[in-house]
Amino acid sequence: MERLRIAPRADYVRRVEAQGLSFHARSGYWTEDACYRLTTDEVETIESATAELESLYCEALDRVIEQGRLGELAVPTEFHDVLASSWRSGAPSLYGRFDLAYDGHSPPKLLEYNADTPTSLLESAVIQWTWREDVHPEADQFNSIHERLIAAWAKLPEQGPVAVACLTDQEEDWVCSAYLLDTLVQSGRGGAIVDLADVGWDPTQQIFVDESSCPIRQLFKLYPWEWLMREEFGPHLLNCRTLFIEPMYKAAFSCKGMLALLWEYFSHHPNLLETHRSPASLTSYARKPLLSREGQNITLVRERVKVEELGGDYGEEGYVYQALCPLPSFDGAHPVIGSWIVAGEPAGIGIRESSGLITTDQSRFVPHWF
Repeated sequence: MERLRIAPRADYVRRVEAQGLSFHARSGYWTEDACYRLTTDEVETIESATAELESLYCEALDRVIEQGRLGELAVPTEFHDVLASSWRSGAPSLYGRFDLAYDGHSPPKLLEYNADTPTSLLESAVIQWTWREDVHPEADQFNSIHERLIAAWAKLPEQGPVAVACLTDQEEDWVCSAYLLDTLVQSGRGGAIVDLADVGWDPTQQIFVDESSCPIRQLFKLYPWEWLMREEFGPHLLNCRTLFIEPMYKAAFSCKGMLALLWEYFSHHPNLLETHRSPASLTSYARKPLLSREGQNITLVRERVKVEELGGDYGEEGYVYQALCPLPSFDGAHPVIGSWIVAGEPAGIGIRESSGLITTDQSRFVPHWF
């Protein structure tokens, strides 16, 4: 694995904007002056680790539900039975993203699982693939995300059009949702983007409805389950006829409390970092809120000395303490591998890098090839 300095395509701004990446210039998010080259063995290592981690999460959730420990994952008590039912019934899942620390030498280490509402999907699936076709047409890329998303939509139960719901005034969410709608349409299914503010409730039919009061039988929502559960209409989620994508059990997967439970169940697994609900014997660790996004409220401690911290609005539900795993450094850049899961299978990667050790929404996306 190596980072290479390269010349951007002369017309890359026009190209990425035409493909829908409207926020490419934000903090240099997509600039094309660097790329990562991996080997085939490294790609296979990442793919294998991703499949293994998905399996560990599935086995861990079986145990969590059997042992009655959903409360440790910040799931409100009234949702325990419904969440367990969504898992046991095999409610369909579309996608998720493991964030991994990997230097090309040591085994990939799990930092967290963005199981519920991961973005950076368009740039992973399409933007970097087109870059590879233009810049390295002779090479390959670990990337079958687009094709797998189309296939996954096609396998979902047919219940009419799918409402793709998000906060449409949030640019990154809208871009991700628009791309997902495109893959949905390419699968042969119908659908439309719906602003979450326009989703209502029909008490007679016990179903969520759109702004025209039409029943929503399938709803993809780019909005976290932990927020939905705590909204005013949260109680309607307990007994409704709308099929949600992602399913409710993703609320358990996406909670960082799972990192501590994974270590408890599978301690010393090569792809896991030691993690607890208190610092315990750790002197160097990352303190992470159970529920947080975009690196907010993460504190990095090395030998009991704080070395980096990011503010935010999370932490009320508690924290986990994960053994510090400094990201590798390539020319002063610290990459995180975002390894995508589609319909339960590894599908490809996207690489985000930053000058600091905490990856945030300002971290830039860098394409790869092998």
